[in-house]
Amino acid sequence: MTEPSKVIHVRNVGHEISENDLLQLFQPFGVITKLVMLRAKNQALLQMQDVPSAINALQLYTNIQPTIRGRNVYVQFSSHQELTTMDQNTQGRGDEPNRILLVTIHHMLYPITVEVLHQVFSPHGFVEKIVTFQKSAGFQALIQHQSRQCAVQARTSLQGRNIYDGCCQLDIQFSNLDELQVNYNNDRSRDFTNPNLPSEQKGRSSQQPAYGDVVGYPPQMPNAAAIAAAFGGGLPPGISGTNDRCTVLASNLNPDRIDEDKLFNLFSLYGNIVRIKLLRNKPDHALVQMGDGFQAELAVHFLKGAMLFGKRLEVNFSKHPNITQGADTHEYMNSNLNRFNRNAAKNYRYCCSPTKMIHLSTLPQDITEEEIGNLVEEHGTIVNTKLFEMNGKKQALVLFETEEEATAALVCKHATSLAGSIVRISFSQLQSIRENQ
Repeated sequence: MTEPSKVIHVRNVGHEISENDLLQLFQPFGVITKLVMLRAKNQALLQMQDVPSAINALQLYTNIQPTIRGRNVYVQFSSHQELTTMDQNTQGRGDEPNRILLVTIHHMLYPITVEVLHQVFSPHGFVEKIVTFQKSAGFQALIQHQSRQCAVQARTSLQGRNIYDGCCQLDIQFSNLDELQVNYNNDRSRDFTNPNLPSEQKGRSSQQPAYGDVVGYPPQMPNAAAIAAAFGGGLPPGISGTNDRCTVLASNLNPDRIDEDKLFNLFSLYGNIVRIKLLRNKPDHALVQMGDGFQAELAVHFLKGAMLFGKRLEVNFSKHPNITQGADTHEYMNSNLNRFNRNAAKNYRYCCSPTKMIHLSTLPQDITEEEIGNLVEEHGTIVNTKLFEMNGKKQALVLFETEEEATAALVCKHATSLAGSIVRISFSQLQSIRENQ
């Protein structure tokens, strides 16, 4: 075993985990003097003020699995007794700052073009060249600034931010390249110092329409091709795909039993949630701002008339285009629990009105059917349960007597912790559990 040290080594630090998340995990044990994120390795090094503080942290997290944003992280003493004062702007990679940045886009719900990247990075200094490509790590780009100082500023300002609300997260590292070679000016590469380069394909326009103001302002609608692909070429009956209003008004709520997180659990079935506001002067009303107009249309279509806590929901488009940030609003824009950050097309296909059957995933590997029943039985009469394994991961189906009972179980128990795992719950369109076997 590694000798105790005031430096703690943290592994499985996903790109969704921020420095502040790690600080919150370890601050109860004492003062943290240094924190270095090793983004390229999904790791971090954290230095406590003294060795006893680090020992106390590891003693607790040896017995209790630490989880951040639904991800298990693993801690041990570092072989370092002291962290050197390496440049914090490099996020601990140890490489020298460079004018060329390697950018990886995570949760890419909307297409990213050269124009979009130029719009994001050019406010921090003149961008000379951009090259985009697809690798096993996902969609990536190399962005060459005019100076190293501009690149450092861009990385410092943009690392970890989303291009659009709730998706397209930037993971930025310094590249080891000295100069980018650009042969064509098109939607995949561009040399802004040489506008006379040919397009790779004759007759194809090198200009692609970019989405308005980026970084923090999503497009009002995903493009038609993305919607069509999500639903196999055709939208569900009653869905137009042309709505551009993002905010919906939910009314006839049960004010004694509802809160923002429960509304999030329900409405996030149909899209990413930006923010939610309960109306204090109308306790049975709430505003919910979805990621775009299409997601808002899905929520209105599938939730209007649903029963929840003894009330029949009324869901309509709001006259307000968005919800103003304030002390009485709950922010969900950067929540890792937003369901459409990954596999958006797959999640769209699962959209439906509430059913009697719920599907539970991300369960502990040693979970039992009895424990599943214990988790949700307070919300209604359970007709049947089934625990099964798919792709090596435990999942479960629970059939209730009514849609209202299943809906209550979903809004109350989605995103709850069970033996260190964050349980995810959605509606299943299966009519009975036997049909699944």
